[in-house]
Amino acid sequence: MKRINTFEVRPRSESDEALLQDVMDATASFWNELNYARRQRFFDDENIWETNEFRGQYKGQLGAAGVQTVTRKNNAAWKSFFALLESGEDASPPGYWGNQEDGRDLRLFVRNDSYEIEWGDYSRVEIPVGQDLKEKYGLGYYERLRLEVRGDPKWSGEQGRLEIQYDEVEGTYRAYQPVSVDDSELDSPLASEEAALDLGANNLVACTTTTGERYLYDGEELFEQFRSTTEEIARLSSKLPPERDTSQRIRRLYRKRSRRRTHAQKALIRDLVERLHDEGIATVYIGDLTGVIEIQPSPEINEKLENFWAFKQFVDQLRSVCEEYGIEVAEKTEAWTSQTCPECGEQAETVRHRETLTCPCGFEGHADLTAAETFLRRITEQQVRPMARPVRFQWDNHEWRSTTDAPEIGTNPNEQRTNP
Repeated sequence: MKRINTFEVRPRSESDEALLQDVMDATASFWNELNYARRQRFFDDENIWETNEFRGQYKGQLGAAGVQTVTRKNNAAWKSFFALLESGEDASPPGYWGNQEDGRDLRLFVRNDSYEIEWGDYSRVEIPVGQDLKEKYGLGYYERLRLEVRGDPKWSGEQGRLEIQYDEVEGTYRAYQPVSVDDSELDSPLASEEAALDLGANNLVACTTTTGERYLYDGEELFEQFRSTTEEIARLSSKLPPERDTSQRIRRLYRKRSRRRTHAQKALIRDLVERLHDEGIATVYIGDLTGVIEIQPSPEINEKLENFWAFKQFVDQLRSVCEEYGIEVAEKTEAWTSQTCPECGEQAETVRHRETLTCPCGFEGHADLTAAETFLRRITEQQVRPMARPVRFQWDNHEWRSTTDAPEIGTNPNEQRTNP
């Protein structure tokens, strides 16, 4: 069974970081050129797999194994695209990793037999680089780039392909190492509980679990940042001459806006999944997002749904992190859950105003948390324990935490208790 170790890597010197950045930049360049050639062949109804002309020019930066690994990664992306087309789904060909002018998604892939990790007091990972970069940075013929490792492996087993990504917002390098784990090593504390997520516009995620826990991740501060950047983009766009439709500064703002949102979403997912794992959650249910992204009567909500939210990216990342912890993600219909009274089952006469759901029977509760609870009770076959007071999280540009100065006794200082 596959699991993923996640840890931070750090260059030991400025020279090592420059070398790492060069390897990542070459990886992005190779991906973009290979992908461009395949996209052109695809749109011209030609065979996309006959694209070997770029491999030689990147061997000096990535090495033969590095070129092969990126090629295989791109092959997998195209095979996934073709599989979606065959199933009748609407899909787009694999995209690019940005450009040098506006910035790139910097990452690299290292074949499973081409790197070594040593764990201990001075953990480190050694990765190969091409001969041209070895000569540029003064490495010997048999030397490899050595990086410090911060963190401990959660899983042990046969190692898979290593991936290292650069987080531009935090200025850090994160490594992801798949390993093949024996079933006897799986350690979910309960491994039988379930959770349901309600994804929304104002609160990014409302979560309820069969253990009775409830979590609410507030997206208002994050959206205000997003909208402020959007307004600045509009202001700069209005000053452009008629013959231009963008500028370097505008493109950078678009990228900054996207990266901030993605960074916050990734942090949210990891924070949530770690909590769910500690509770023994084996399955997380998410709803069909069709109803979430329908046109809404509020222009502000439409802006959040159409521009701010990145639902597919969020769900893909959720699946990836849940896989690390052995948690299954399942999609189920959540029709009417946001309008159903949990007390009497009424749907037509309930009223939602901002974050509150009310019913003629006298029920009044938090709309998103109520929807998540209704969703969970509808799909689970096991008993749902009485719900605890919900915990609210807010984003501070680095992590999801509370702005409350004095949390309740016995609570984590990163948690803020909401009203029942």
